[in-house]
Amino acid sequence: MSNAAQSAPGPIASALLSRLAENWWLLLLRGLAAIAFGVIAFFWPGITLLSLTYLWGAYALADGVFSLGAAITGQGGDTSSRWWLALSGIVSILAAAIAFFWPGITALVLLMFIAGWAIAIGVLEIYAAFQLRKVVKNEWWLILSGVLSIAFGFAMFAWPGTGALAVIWTIAWFAIFFGCTLVGLAFRLKKYKRS
Repeated sequence: MSNAAQSAPGPIASALLSRLAENWWLLLLRGLAAIAFGVIAFFWPGITLLSLTYLWGAYALADGVFSLGAAITGQGGDTSSRWWLALSGIVSILAAAIAFFWPGITALVLLMFIAGWAIAIGVLEIYAAFQLRKVVKNEWWLILSGVLSIAFGFAMFAWPGTGALAVIWTIAWFAIFFGCTLVGLAFRLKKYKRS
């Protein structure tokens, strides 16, 4: 079998690239929201747990809305290439709702909740990356974003007893790196946008 036949992208991968490229700016907004959250949390180390909960909830809500926006917008009725974006958006919006409606949760519960959210988002991003990889050569931004999310989640599960300041800074660094990978991916996808 020839290399061209082996590397031919499937319809799901082509549709995924098309949807992501058309909505590259929503991915950019997700990345900028993550960076803003990280910078605020990093440079405001005296933040209270309640404030951190609301700040993280606002970020998760923005991330969910941007993900759902990317899943909903786009031409055609083919939803098979957008389901992971919709699921990612729903997970983020549910996470934000929990943060807003139960803000009095303890630091450990908040930490475990954020860790679980990061792992779920990371798995969905890696799935999307492997679909996208069939269309875009050397595409690694989304894989890196997913791996960072999963690694962050497992690190939070493994070392939950860290101090509040360390937790805030860890979350801040994760958000900044995660946001940078999304911004990088957004600009890469912009090149594939149809004129």
